[in-house]
Amino acid sequence: MTHPPDVQERDDRESGMRTIRKVAPYLWPEGEPAAKRRVVLALAFLIAAKLVTVATPLFYKAAVDALSGEGAGWLVAAGAVGLTVAYGVARLMSNGFQQLRDAVFASVGQRALRRLALETFVHIHRLSLRYHITRKTGGLSRIIERGVKGVDFLLRFLLFSIGPLILELVLVGLVLALAFDLWYLAVVTVTIAIYVVFTFKVTEWRVKIRREMNAQDTDANQKAVDSLLNFETVKYFNAERREADRYDGAMAGYEVAAVKTALTLAFLNFGQTMLITAGLVIVMVMAAVGVQNGALTVGDFVMVNAYMIQLMMPLNFLGSVYREIRQALVDMGEMFDLLEQPADVSDKPGADVLKVQGGEVVFDDVRFGYDAERPILKGISLRVAPGETVALVGSSGSGKSTIGRLLFRFYDVGGGAIRIDGQDLRDVTQDSLHANIGVVPQDTVLFNDSILYNIAYGRDGATRAEVEAAARAAKIHEFILSLPEGYDTQVGERGLKLSGGEKQRVGIARTLLKNPPILLLDEATSALDTDTEREIQAELKAMGQGRTVLTIAHRLSTIADADRIVVLEKGAVVEEGAHEALLAREGRYAQLWARQQAEEDEAA
Repeated sequence: MTHPPDVQERDDRESGMRTIRKVAPYLWPEGEPAAKRRVVLALAFLIAAKLVTVATPLFYKAAVDALSGEGAGWLVAAGAVGLTVAYGVARLMSNGFQQLRDAVFASVGQRALRRLALETFVHIHRLSLRYHITRKTGGLSRIIERGVKGVDFLLRFLLFSIGPLILELVLVGLVLALAFDLWYLAVVTVTIAIYVVFTFKVTEWRVKIRREMNAQDTDANQKAVDSLLNFETVKYFNAERREADRYDGAMAGYEVAAVKTALTLAFLNFGQTMLITAGLVIVMVMAAVGVQNGALTVGDFVMVNAYMIQLMMPLNFLGSVYREIRQALVDMGEMFDLLEQPADVSDKPGADVLKVQGGEVVFDDVRFGYDAERPILKGISLRVAPGETVALVGSSGSGKSTIGRLLFRFYDVGGGAIRIDGQDLRDVTQDSLHANIGVVPQDTVLFNDSILYNIAYGRDGATRAEVEAAARAAKIHEFILSLPEGYDTQVGERGLKLSGGEKQRVGIARTLLKNPPILLLDEATSALDTDTEREIQAELKAMGQGRTVLTIAHRLSTIADADRIVVLEKGAVVEEGAHEALLAREGRYAQLWARQQAEEDEAA
């Protein structure tokens, strides 16, 4: 929804203040006295640098007066050369204090950057599956990248920009008022006021254009990442040109916004220069008149010029800093919006650790819908005894996979309860729940790393011997050894260098290494060909020995030997029993079985 300009500006201000409030504590981190000492020391160096900076033109004036013979006795005695050397030393000290300030503060800024990046990364993993399904990975990563980069800049701004600038302007103003008269101070004050108002107004206008450019940039990045993740699909449909056109269309929008940004930047820079130059000329004319009248020395004229030029630098800095600050606030605002995104599923205060004795799983009148207006599960009641293998079957959309997601607590039930050994899943921590359930999904997704890393991912700290034992149990050890780099073989992004069967075996080995008491097989072989499926079924059956197993199946032949088969239809249990008993009943299961047998016969 588009807001009116005044409402949008108010929202921007509120968002900016919220961001500053959230970043400020990183300047003075609780429980870190060393970091606080560094902040204080950096501020001391900052003040020293500004005092030396303001004093520097006085040496310049003295040197000029000594050369022109207009100086007082002590200036003549000090000599023009000595005063010039003093001027150089003062400039060097000013820069030296600034560099010391940056060096001292560097670790504070980088630590804040690291802490916020980690906080964002952890929070993203806490967000629900529902959130991640609806977000585009490319856009999400770009928001985080831009937001985290703004942290260090914003911290430096809070400490080293506005405060020092105000301090320098006040000191220079006092020198001009005391050394000359109040008219000099009045001209400088009016010039600065007009400059600041002009800079802020134009920058606010530019921020709106920059926000549009950001949106186009995010859109283009999303399209690029999406296209690369679907590389094979693009090739299958000969769609390279189509993808290039989509990407170019997004970049065209970015180009228009970027050109607007460049043009408005040129306008801003020229306007700033014009205002500063006007103030400089007025003050210099006043000083020149004073020299002609004999009220001022040539050194005074030079000093006024030096102070005005010295003021131009921080004022120009203010313009660029304010632009960057507004952009950083926009970028960080998006990131803090992400951090404030609540998790759909969270541990209740004081949640217990799940204690699994036998592994009994009970679904008690479970109701659930991804959308409140479209219920998926309509009162599922089901008990899986310890060590029992229960298969869930049914047509597409019957709720099979939803039951698996609820068991792993990707979502909370809308009604009823799910219990493991009598403990409601909502009363235990998610970490302990996830530690006790092993999942072999339909398509095992691997990290772009070695086979060793991907199998060892099943249990943190697993030894090489344990990894190899799991690989042997999954019947993939010999295949791994046949590869040129063995267990160090890189699997490629999402495991694309391995076949479907090889990926599934790596997934089985990973889950075996985890060694969970409860196992969820979510259509674990439906993406494989028939021969590979038959080979892997033996490993899956062996993995289920001694564990409570819930199998979500598409091909009924793979679950015919399950202890019990539960048939779902439109979110409700319509039949359950052993394979032979269900066939003899000639109900829904028998229909599904007959249809699949006919399809297999036809395919054969």
